Formats: sequence, C-alpha cells, structure tokens
Amino acid sequence: MRRVLGSLLCAGVLACGISAQETYEVRGTVEDVDATSGTALIAHDPIPGFMPAMTMSFDVAPPQLLEGVRPGAVVRFTLERSATVLRITALEVTAPPPAAIEGSGGLAADLDVAAPFALIDQDGAPVALADFGGKAVLLDFVFTRCPGPCPIQTSKRARLQRRLPGAIRTRTALVSISLDPEYDTPSRLREYAERRGADLSNWSFLTGDPETVGEVVASYHIGSIRRPDGQIDHTVATFLIDPGGRIAERYLGLEHEVEEIIADLARVLAHHREPRHPS
Repeated sequence: MRRVLGSLLCAGVLACGISAQETYEVRGTVEDVDATSGTALIAHDPIPGFMPAMTMSFDVAPPQLLEGVRPGAVVRFTLERSATVLRITALEVTAPPPAAIEGSGGLAADLDVAAPFALIDQDGAPVALADFGGKAVLLDFVFTRCPGPCPIQTSKRARLQRRLPGAIRTRTALVSISLDPEYDTPSRLREYAERRGADLSNWSFLTGDPETVGEVVASYHIGSIRRPDGQIDHTVATFLIDPGGRIAERYLGLEHEVEEIIADLARVLAHHREPRHPS
C-alpha cells in the first residue's frame, strides 16, 4: 500500500501546552490522496494563529470524506487540533481539478522510496541509510531539548525495542535524527538516549552539520518551526522503511501502540526473507 509522505505539524504537540480542542477552517489545494490510509497531501493557506502556508499530509476522519477527491481540487476543510491529534474532520471540494491534472494519478511513485541520508551518530561515527541494507528501519525525528513529545516518543520506542522478538530485533534498526543539530552534539544525543532507556546496540541517534541535516528533514517532509523561545514545533512521525528501502508504514502522532508496530515489522520482514548463505 502506498503511503503519502508529507508533513503533519504535529499530531500531539505542535502544541506543547495545548489543553483543549481547537478548530480551524482552512482552504487548500489537494496534491495527493490515499483513501485507503485516510490521508491527503494538501498545499494549504496560512492558518492564523497556528502555522504558515505549507504542504502537509493530514489524517482524515472518517476516510470516506476523501471519496471523489482528486489531486488538483481546491478544498475547504475543518481541522481539529488537540494535545494528541491533528486531523481533518470535514472536507468540501470547492473547485474541481484542472482537466490536465484529473486522472493523472497523483504524486510520482518515487515518494515511496525512503530518502537517503549520511550523518554521524552518538559516537561521532558515520551512519548512512544504506548501512542498514537487509534490515527494517524505524526512523523518527527528535531533539534533546524537546519538552514534550520527543521524550515520550523515545521512551515508547525504547519499550518497543525491549519487546522485539529476537528474530525481529536482529533484522531491525532504530534511527532518530535530530531536529536541532546546532545544539545536539553526539555526546548530547548519547546522554539523551541513555536517559530514555535506548539500547544503542541497534539504535542510532544522528546529527550533522545543520545544512545536511536540514536537507534530510526536508526530504522526509518533516514540518518544523522554531519559536521565539528557541523551542521547535515539529512533526511527530515515525517511518517504517522496509529492507528494500521503501516506506512501508508511517505512524503520525503518539497514538500507535507497540503491538501494532511489532506486527507491521513482522509482516514487512516476512516479505523480505534473509538471504541464505551457502554452506
């Protein structure tokens, strides 16, 4: 199943401190639709008091709202935001897609391919996506000074890591890329990882020069905005990359449970058998 990659600003805490549900009426142009997974990639207008104009992938609930919606359509939608969820709950097409776009099939299939990266880990050693060939990779984005979602996300991934069955664990790598490379040195990432219970034997916390890290973050369409106080409002998302280097699943927000992700890992790895070595 193809998963649309986009940026969801921040199921859970674009809003550290939000205590009640907020609702916004938004206008935008659809760039792609994945009705099966209930997501839409939309280039939206500015949302006053929340975020600037940008292209983002949104959860849509119920998914039936996407029936008949095509790339290029202009839409008006209701966006609900709480401390754990950011999703579209109502959507109306106000202008159909131009004839040249209608039926084009949406974004190119290469959006399924995981963008490569080459950074350095918590020990200062070089690490690239290509180094994990033959393994599934759980990739997320965090930063060490994050007051809200990042410590929660990392702690949840540490619990998942401890519960991975042996056969799955040996074929799985966890990777966390810093959103704050100017501050997040390798030693700070190591301290953060150890404080959250991460086993660094198969979990890499990556940083690098800001320009290179920024290119990686952008290639995964992770939305982030640095606030005047220095904190970073950002996408909470984890990508499951299969051993063939393609995006198999994406998990937005903090709602996905350990059992769900382990089941997805088992399924993905079952489709990519380990090569047998000649005896």
